[in-house]
Amino acid sequence: MMASTSTTAATATAASISNDVEETLARIRSHKGVEGVLILTKEGAIVHTSLTEKQSKAHAALVSQLTSKASILVESLDPDDELSFLRIRSQKKEIMVAPDKDFLMLVIQNPDAVD
Repeated sequence: MMASTSTTAATATAASISNDVEETLARIRSHKGVEGVLILTKEGAIVHTSLTEKQSKAHAALVSQLTSKASILVESLDPDDELSFLRIRSQKKEIMVAPDKDFLMLVIQNPDAVD
C-alpha cells in the first residue's frame, strides 16, 4: 500500500515529466482501445496517470506487486535473465506493463477495440 508521503513525492516527480515524455504518453493514449496510461515507481507510487484516482490506486497497488513477483519468477528460473514485459489479458481488459530500473509503465486497453 502507498503511504501519503509517497503521494507527495510522486506529485513532485509528476511535475518534472518532460515535454518529450508527455508527447509520447499522448501518442500512446491516442491509440484505439487505450483506456489509460500510468507511470509508477517500482514501489507503486503514481507518477503520472490518465485514469481516475480510484482506478489509478487500484491498478498501482496490484500491478506493482504482480510485476515484482513476475520479476522474481523470471530471475529464479534463470539468474541471467530479467523481466522485460508483462501482458495480462482478460475478456474485457488487457494490461501491458513495461518495467524499467526505477519505474513501471502500464497501458490499459480494451482488446476488442484494438486495430
